[in-house]
Amino acid sequence: MDRSWKPNVTVAAVIERDGRFLMVEEETADGLRFNQPAGHLEEGESLAQAAIRETLEETAYPFVPEYLVGVYQWPRPQGDITYLRFAFGGKVGEELVGQELDDGIVRSLWMTLDELRASQDRHRSPLIVQCVEDWLSGRRYDLDLLRHYD
Repeated sequence: MDRSWKPNVTVAAVIERDGRFLMVEEETADGLRFNQPAGHLEEGESLAQAAIRETLEETAYPFVPEYLVGVYQWPRPQGDITYLRFAFGGKVGEELVGQELDDGIVRSLWMTLDELRASQDRHRSPLIVQCVEDWLSGRRYDLDLLRHYD
């Protein structure tokens, strides 16, 4: 057993508005890919705080998490990384015009479920459609499920 192994803890925001989902198009080692606003948990922040920060940094939309949609464990097929993703649902405010996006983020965009399904070959991971489908099926867990101790 490798005692140095640790999963990469990430957060994602599942944000629906008028039947469309807020996504980002980003540069990756595999070319341009789609993803939910998502990223790594940073030292000292709660999971919800990470989702708020990542959404703002990647989309210029302020995000208010209201629910936990699910927790997803995904080992990449390459076998080098396992992601432990906490996906949050909630509301966004109006886009902050002029807000600079994170390096590597080409743009934010709103996509329908059909558009997401049709573009799966360009997704960063299979978790994208799964998170949206879970949201649409009504999966919403109270944020009290999560405890953060300072």
